[in-house]
Amino acid sequence: MALVELVRLPNGAEAELLRGRLESAGVHAVCFDAGMNIAESVGLLIPVRVMVLDEDEEEARALLVEFDAA
Repeated sequence: MALVELVRLPNGAEAELLRGRLESAGVHAVCFDAGMNIAESVGLLIPVRVMVLDEDEEEARALLVEFDAA
């Protein structure tokens, strides 16, 4: 049960929204580095990584496509 990176997003709010959508679809997800881009207003860009379990990666990628279509 390893975590894999699903996507990198430019800010924590977007990452948390995606995490919540994945969780509501039954895919456990966590956000890494969310506290690292706390200085967003000064132009520091450290993307937030949305991570899922390796066995959920395929389903999570399919959900990403579905979310983008919506």
